Amino acid sequence: MCVDKDTSDCPLSASVSSEEIQTLSGAIPPGEAPSSRAEKFRALYRLRPHIAAGILSFGYVVNYMDRYTVAGVLADVQRHFGVSDSKSGLLPTVFICSFMVATPIFGFLGDRFNRKLILSCGIFFWSAVTLSSSFITKPNFWMFLISRGLVGFGEASYSTIAPTIIADLFTKDTRTCMLSCFYFAIPLGSGLGYILGSSMTQASGDWHWALRVTPAMGFAAGSLIMLLVPEPKRGAADLHQVQLRASTSWSKDMKAVIKIPSFVFSTLASASVSFATGVLGVWIPLYLFRAEVVQKNIEPCTVEPCSGKDSLIFGAITCVTGFLGLIVGVAATRWYRTKSSRADPLVCAFGMLSSSIFISLIFVFARFNIVGAYMCIFIGEILLFLNWAITADILMYVVIPTRRSTAVALQSFTSHLFGDAGSPYLIGVISDVIRQSKPDLDLWEFLSLGYALMLCPFIIVLGGTFFLATAHYIVQDRNRAHQQVEEMKLVSVKV
Repeated sequence: MCVDKDTSDCPLSASVSSEEIQTLSGAIPPGEAPSSRAEKFRALYRLRPHIAAGILSFGYVVNYMDRYTVAGVLADVQRHFGVSDSKSGLLPTVFICSFMVATPIFGFLGDRFNRKLILSCGIFFWSAVTLSSSFITKPNFWMFLISRGLVGFGEASYSTIAPTIIADLFTKDTRTCMLSCFYFAIPLGSGLGYILGSSMTQASGDWHWALRVTPAMGFAAGSLIMLLVPEPKRGAADLHQVQLRASTSWSKDMKAVIKIPSFVFSTLASASVSFATGVLGVWIPLYLFRAEVVQKNIEPCTVEPCSGKDSLIFGAITCVTGFLGLIVGVAATRWYRTKSSRADPLVCAFGMLSSSIFISLIFVFARFNIVGAYMCIFIGEILLFLNWAITADILMYVVIPTRRSTAVALQSFTSHLFGDAGSPYLIGVISDVIRQSKPDLDLWEFLSLGYALMLCPFIIVLGGTFFLATAHYIVQDRNRAHQQVEEMKLVSVKV
C-alpha cells in the first residue's frame, strides 16, 4: 500500500486493473457494485495510509510528551528529592542510555517480525511504567531513575520502527511530506510535554499529576495502532508489492550500512543535533527561571510548586518553531532540489551553522533581557529543526528497504550515544563544578549553568560540518541504493 501523485510508481495502482474495484476486503468485479459504493471504497482505501500515518504521528507526539514532561517540572523534582544539577542531569541520561541499548534490539525485530504488534506492546509498557512512577515517594530518587530507564526501553520501539512503516506506505515527495508530519511530533510533543508538566503542576499543586496524563494517551495510541494501522509489505512502496524479508544476517546488514559514507556522516550530524536538543530541552527552562530570579522578576523557589511560566513559554515556542522549522526545511529542499542533487544535506548544513549564532546569543541576552533571549531561542530552534525530516529522508533513500529498520536503529543508537545520552549530565556536572566557588549566590547559580550551556553552539557547528561531508557523498550513495533496489526487483520476479 502506498500513496503518491505518480501512480505509475505506486503498488496500489500496479496491482489493480482498470476494470476492478479494489476494496479493503478484496476486488469487486465490474457491474457488481453501484458507482456510489465503489467511490466510497476507493476513497476509504486511498485514505487508509494517511490515517495510519496520522495515528503513528499521534503516538510519536505522546512519546515525546512523556519524555519532556519531567523536564517541564525539573525545578520541582530537584526540590522534592533534594538533588543537585548533576543528579538531575542523570534523569535524561538514564532514559537515553536505556533507549540507546534497546534500539538495536527493536531494529532487528522490526526487520523480521510484525511491526505494529511491537509498537503497541512498547507503548503499553512505557505507559504502565510512567503511571507507576507517579506514586514514587520522596526518599526513593533511585527508583525514579530506574523508572525513567524502563520508559526509555519501551519508547525505543517507536522511533525505530514507526518511520519504516510510513516509508513502506508512501513514495517520493509524498513520503517526504508524511515523514515531515511524523517528525513534527518531536517538537510538538516536546513542547506539549513542558506545557503539560507546568500546567498540571500549577493546577494540582503536585508535580506527580503531570505523570498521570500521558499514560492514558499512550494506551489510546497503542489501541489505535493495533486496530487501524496496516502492516505493509517491506519495500512495497519501492518494489511494487513484492514481499521482502531480511535474507541476510544482522551482522552483515550492519556492515553494509556502515559502509555508506552519507549515512555515517548524517548520523554523526544527528548526534550533534541530539547533543544540542538534549541539553537545551532539559536545561533551558531552568536556566530562564534562574535568569528571572537574577532580574528580580520572581522570587527564588523555596516551596513547591516551583515551575512557572518559563516552561509554558518554552513549550509553546518549541511547538511553533518545530512546525515552522519542518515547513521551511521541506520547502527549502523542494526548491533547492531543482538546482542541486545535493540539496538535502546542504539545507541541513545551512540550518545548523546559522542556528549556532542565535543559540550563542541566548546567553548574551538572558542576564539583562529575557524577551531578547526568547527571540534568540525562537530563531535558533527554527534553524535547528530544519533537518529532522530531511535526515530521515536521506536514510530512506541511501539504504535499501530490507535494512531500513536496522539503519534507523543504528542511527538512533549512535545519535544518542554521542548526543543526548550524556550531554544533560555533562552540563549538570560542569555547572556544579563552576558553582562550587560561590554556592550560595543566585547570580552565580545562574552564571554557572550559562557557562556550561555555552558548549552547545560549538557542537552545533560541528554538526553542520558533518552535513557538508554528507553532501559530498550523497549522490553516489543514492544511485548505488537505487541500483540495488532494481536488482532486487529482478531477483523477486525470477523467484
